[in-house]
Amino acid sequence: MIRINLLPAERAKTSRRRSGTSLQVGQRVTLACSLILVVAGLGVLWWWWALDRASARLDGELLAAQRETTRLRSVIQQVDSFEKQKQQLQQRVALIEELRKGQGAPVHIVDEISKALPDMLWLTELKQDPTGELTIDGKCVTLTSLSDFVGNLERSGQFRKPVEIIDSKVESSGSGGNVSELIKFSVKAQFGQGPVQALVPAAGARRGH
Repeated sequence: MIRINLLPAERAKTSRRRSGTSLQVGQRVTLACSLILVVAGLGVLWWWWALDRASARLDGELLAAQRETTRLRSVIQQVDSFEKQKQQLQQRVALIEELRKGQGAPVHIVDEISKALPDMLWLTELKQDPTGELTIDGKCVTLTSLSDFVGNLERSGQFRKPVEIIDSKVESSGSGGNVSELIKFSVKAQFGQGPVQALVPAAGARRGH
């Protein structure tokens, strides 16, 4: 009977199998580690690229905000300038309106005095003091004309009563046979609407023949 010992061969096969299996496991581990490193590298690259894009976007937004701030500052300065111009124009308009109102009263006073002038009487000066009281100077031919003038002022309803004659005197002019006599007078009156702006002196308004 012949016996063949196959044990060493079997052991050799088993060793080769184990060695091949160990090699495959090592390769798989190496490949897995390589893949992990590649994925990690790609992740880092993507993260850096995302940060770079975000930084660029934020820089652009910051630059746009700075430009908008500069533009808004310019707009605010223009608005402030317009507001100042508006205030100046409003002040000018208010001043013009005030002057118009102030000019209306003196014109009205002169108009009322002109209406009250009788024949043969004319005015030489018209003054107003700070209280609004008027002093009317003039000349007439007769005392009747002066009396009519005072009465007309009182009846107009525009002057407070009484209208006073504060001075009247006879003046002679000419020489020889051409001597003429005129009555120089001064009248005080208070306009019914109270103090107004100063009147221009020297009226020169005249009625008569």
